[in-house]
Amino acid sequence: MRKLLFESLLHLPLTEPAPRLSDAAIEELSAAIEAASRRRLGRSLSIRAIDAGSCNGCELEMHALSNAFYDMERFGIRFVASPRHADVLLVTGPVTKNMREALERTYNATPAPKWVVALGDCARDGGYFAGSYAIIGGVSKVIPVDLHIPGCPPSPTDILRGLLALLEHVNTGGRAS
Repeated sequence: MRKLLFESLLHLPLTEPAPRLSDAAIEELSAAIEAASRRRLGRSLSIRAIDAGSCNGCELEMHALSNAFYDMERFGIRFVASPRHADVLLVTGPVTKNMREALERTYNATPAPKWVVALGDCARDGGYFAGSYAIIGGVSKVIPVDLHIPGCPPSPTDILRGLLALLEHVNTGGRAS
């Protein structure tokens, strides 16, 4: 035991390197999202996350937005538990046959104005799961999608950039792509 303790003091732990983005870049991006949401909604942006049958890769990156590095709540962006409180539905994964009705009900329960963001390649067209007997396909086959954020999985920074693009296009009256 003593040998292990001394070795752990001499050798650095094996970890992944920290993200390369500067704190200023993340803060600027998040501040732009906050300003755009306040212009459009008059308040902060509320997001309802929906897993329509994913492998949880996109969820890990999406929930990283709440960690100490990104801390999106300091800029007024927050996840909500009910679709009745949401402005954005952030849908991950290909839509499975079992989740189709739940996704439609969640969409119908969300008050207007509402936007749907398909997060990841699976949410676009089924990704690796396309062609499976249990998969309907991408989110757009079930509900209208306003924005697709590509990646398998997309990084938290890509998610923030996508939300900013959505709010900017909504402010100009267009649809994000």
